[in-house]
Amino acid sequence: MTDRATPAEAGFDAWVEARIAALLRFAYLVTGSQTAAEDAVQAALVSACEKWARVSRRDDPDAYVRRMVVNAHISAWRRAGRRESPVAAVRETSGADPAAEVAQQDAVWRLCAALPPQQRAAVVLRFYEDLDYPEIATVLGITEATVRSHVHRALTALRRELEADDRGEA
Repeated sequence: MTDRATPAEAGFDAWVEARIAALLRFAYLVTGSQTAAEDAVQAALVSACEKWARVSRRDDPDAYVRRMVVNAHISAWRRAGRRESPVAAVRETSGADPAAEVAQQDAVWRLCAALPPQQRAAVVLRFYEDLDYPEIATVLGITEATVRSHVHRALTALRRELEADDRGEA
């Protein structure tokens, strides 16, 4: 093994260095778990590195790698078969009612975590990454109409759950 990187490897290393934090944030929002996010990003980057000469020539390598992250998470989710369910971490708080503080900070995320992976990915891409529907369709590898359907269904489910919480139902 030599100490010199090929031009393609050097370009990949520079791209990863510039994008790793954003990819990890994105993956965390898609997966709901720091560990799953790191696993999905690692799997995507391994694959991207192997194909970097081709990936780097694409119009938007970021979108392509984000799609790889989503696909890696969906593949892992299918392998695991929904055996894991994320729970809120217990936090030390200094407020009068720690349970209320945790509930307030965690409410929307718990609802998002319950969404199916494709719907959650579409919502994250739409409202966190601020992508438009055609861009989301490209990242997820589905039609724009399906993206709109995923976002609509996810928002309907979130709205229904929030209204049920407001009425005291569970």
